[in-house]
Amino acid sequence: MSKDLKPKVRLGQSASGNRKRAIFMVLTIAALAAGGYSAYRYTGQTKVEVPVARVRQSEFVISVRTRGEVRSSRSVILSAPQIPDPRIVMLAESGKPIRKGETVIEFDAAQQEQYYLDRATSVRTVDKEIVQMQASHRITKEMDAMNQMTAGYNVDRAKLEASKAEILSDIEGKKNRIDVGTAEGDLDQVNVTVKAHKTTQQADLDRLDNKKDKTVRDVERAKGYLSRMKIVAPMDGIVNVLPNTRTQGSFGSTPPPFKEGDRAWTGAAIAEIPDLSQMRVELKLDEVDRGKLQLGQALRVRVDAIPEVEFTATLDWISPIAAVIFKGMGLTEKTFPARATLAKVDPRLRPGMSCSSEIIIESEPNSLLIPARASFMNKGKPAVWVQKGEGFEIRQIEVGKRNDADIVVTRGLKAGEVIAMEDPNEVAKRAKKL
Repeated sequence: MSKDLKPKVRLGQSASGNRKRAIFMVLTIAALAAGGYSAYRYTGQTKVEVPVARVRQSEFVISVRTRGEVRSSRSVILSAPQIPDPRIVMLAESGKPIRKGETVIEFDAAQQEQYYLDRATSVRTVDKEIVQMQASHRITKEMDAMNQMTAGYNVDRAKLEASKAEILSDIEGKKNRIDVGTAEGDLDQVNVTVKAHKTTQQADLDRLDNKKDKTVRDVERAKGYLSRMKIVAPMDGIVNVLPNTRTQGSFGSTPPPFKEGDRAWTGAAIAEIPDLSQMRVELKLDEVDRGKLQLGQALRVRVDAIPEVEFTATLDWISPIAAVIFKGMGLTEKTFPARATLAKVDPRLRPGMSCSSEIIIESEPNSLLIPARASFMNKGKPAVWVQKGEGFEIRQIEVGKRNDADIVVTRGLKAGEVIAMEDPNEVAKRAKKL
C-alpha cells in the first residue's frame, strides 16, 4: 500500500468490495504458503503433530540383544573344610576389599580344642602306663631269671648226687636219679613260664603301643582340624559371600547368604574371591538367536551401574545344551548360557552387576539410515514422506538391508532430510475425528 493511500485509511473511508476480496485472497494465499504442514497440523481447531525423523549417516548394525551379569573370569571359591560341625563364628563382610593372608572365614574351634586337650592327656596317660608296665616286666624278668638259676642249680645238684650211685646203695642211687628227673622237670617248667611271661609282656606292650598310636592319631587329627578353623584369602580381591542353599527363604526368592552363626557342611561354598583383573559377561541367549551367533563375534556391553561407559567384549563360549528354566505353573523357558570376555576392565566393575549386551552379527559403517517404520510401499516400491517446506511429499527410494529399527537407503535420500514417521494424511484424519 502506498503512502498516498494511508491518509484515506486513517480518515475512515470504507474499502470497496473488490478490495475486501483481494485482502481475503492474500490471506488465503499466505495460509497456503505456510505449507501443507499447517494443513496437517490443524483440522478445524485441532492441532496435529506429525512425528518426523532425520535421515542420518551412521553405522548399520545387525545384532542380537540380551541381558546378562558381570562375573570374574577367575575366582577362588572358599569352601567349608572337612571338620566336625563347622559353625561360622567370623565371616568377612561381602563386598569388602581383602588382602592376601587375611582371615575370611573362621569356625568355632572350642569343641576341637577340648578334644585336642583330651587326646593329648590320653597320650600322656598311655606313656605312663607303658612306663609302669615296663617296670613291672623288669621285676618279672628278674624273678624269672632267679627261678631259672635256682632250677638249674637244683638240676646240677641232683646230677651230682646221682653220680655217687656206685658207692651208695642201690636204693639211694635210684632215689638220686629220680631227683635229677624232678629237677630237670622243674627247670623245663620254669623255662616255659619265662617264655609265657615274655609273650604276655610283649602283648601288653603292643596293646599299649597301639593305644598310644591311636591316641596320637587322634591328637594329630584334632591339630589338623584346628589348623583348618581359619580360612585366609589366597590373593587380594573382593569378598563375595555366597547363598546358603540349605536355608529356607521365601517362595521363589534367592536363598540368603551365609552369615555368622550359620552351620555349614563339609564342602559348602561359603565365599569367593574374584580376580578383578579379568572380567566376563555371562549371558542367556534365546533359542531363536542361538543359530545366528558364532564364537569370536564382538559385543557392546552397557553395565547398568556404569551407564556412561560402553565396554567391548568377545563371545568365547556358547553352551551346546539348552538350560531349562522352570517359571512355575508348568511354564518353562529354554535359554543357551554363553560367556564373553571384556577387552578392558573398569575398576568400578563388580561381580554380579547387571548389564545389557549387543552381539554384533554384521556391521556396515557410514550407511544412510532411516527408521524402519518410516518406509511404506507406494506403487509396489519403497517410499517415504519427505518434508518440503511446511508440507510433505511422497518420494520413492531404494533400500538395502534392514534390522529391527533401521533400514539402509541406497538411493533417493540425503543425510539431514526430514521424513515423516507416519502418513500425514492419516494423522490429520485421526485428529479430525477427535
